[in-house]
Amino acid sequence: MTIRFDDKVAIVTGAGGGLGREYALALAKRGAKVVVNDLGGARDGTGHSDAALKVVEEIEAAGGTAMSNGGSVTEYQQMVEMVAKAKEAWGGVHILINNAGVLRDKSFAKMEPEDFRFVVDVHLNGSANVTKAVWETMREQAYGRILMTASSTGLFGNFGQANYGAAKLGLAGLTKTLYLEGAKYNIKVNTIAPTAGTRMTEDLFPAEAFKAFSPDKVAPAALYLVSEDAPSNAIVGAGAGVFQAAYVTLTAGKLLAGDELSPEGVAAHWAEITDRTGEIVPASGSEQGMSIMKKVMAG
Repeated sequence: MTIRFDDKVAIVTGAGGGLGREYALALAKRGAKVVVNDLGGARDGTGHSDAALKVVEEIEAAGGTAMSNGGSVTEYQQMVEMVAKAKEAWGGVHILINNAGVLRDKSFAKMEPEDFRFVVDVHLNGSANVTKAVWETMREQAYGRILMTASSTGLFGNFGQANYGAAKLGLAGLTKTLYLEGAKYNIKVNTIAPTAGTRMTEDLFPAEAFKAFSPDKVAPAALYLVSEDAPSNAIVGAGAGVFQAAYVTLTAGKLLAGDELSPEGVAAHWAEITDRTGEIVPASGSEQGMSIMKKVMAG
């Protein structure tokens, strides 16, 4: 079955280039009306440009429908106004792809607190701002598809990206609560961890790898994760045409009592505590507590 987005309104942040541009073009090609949001700054978050307008022109030249928006995701009121304009023009907002981001890479020893704060503000607080701006609309219309953009850095770490990693794992955590809160309103929330050759990563890839990891090879996952039949609470890695699923798991654990209920006991049973045999993927935080109680009751 062909996945289409006719009669759907989508907002894509950071859509002036790279992955965001690819998402916006692909959504429009499949029938969505698209708000192309981009502040237009450099990858460190400074400066402005008309990048969003150029993508709108591309969409319209191909017969699609779009509007540009130059608001900053760090300014909540600007995001509220963006959503209001989309609703006024097209009647609702059904899809949100939180893609806007910046990089200020340095080792933690050399990173200024402002560099940490700014990157977290754009990625994590920015995504929360846009999501909050669309949340009530999606609840009222009983339909919403939201995609957060995490990263392998957030999931697994990367030297020199403490600020970026903290923000990106935070987004995966935000997804895990919002999918629960949105479920009864038919709001599905997922996380994508893309690996792509873009302006953000051009000095990290060799030339041939940069071509192999083109943004168009990530877009299929993003579009599926905001489609009508999308799953919810998935973490999907995507790059160079390879798609993967990542999970936050929990081992069965080991019950300690008596003299073993001590730091020495934890050390002595470390192999059992970390044994991944029978590990689970909790669907909510409460399942950790329930798994503990089950272990205690079993003695």
